[in-house]
Amino acid sequence: QVQLVESGGGTVPDGGSLILSCAVSGYSYRRCMAWFRQAPGKEREGVAFISSYYSTQDYIDAVKGRFTISQDNTKNTLTLHMYDLKPEDSGMYYCANDHDLYVRDCPHATYEYFGQGTQVTVSS
Repeated sequence: QVQLVESGGGTVPDGGSLILSCAVSGYSYRRCMAWFRQAPGKEREGVAFISSYYSTQDYIDAVKGRFTISQDNTKNTLTLHMYDLKPEDSGMYYCANDHDLYVRDCPHATYEYFGQGTQVTVSS
């Protein structure tokens, strides 16, 4: 059974930085992992995706160049470094694990497991 526990959220000013971490258990490095976010009144969206197996990272355009996703399989940790944060980055952030093995197209994978989330608030 996959378990995901996020931490590291908080409140920062416009232009600030945060590092989110996700402790993962019961997963396989052969599956995609990702960070999603959801703002009030909006749908949850994936923002950063990683495949340790294929050594790939993908980002949506809105965060490209500002966010970095990484995975440490020895420590079973998924991390999201966020720089130059903007108010529109505010929301609940979730780490997620793919349902299937060996998926190359991580942005379009089927994410079945999500953590409980950690809140990020960027003040203007």
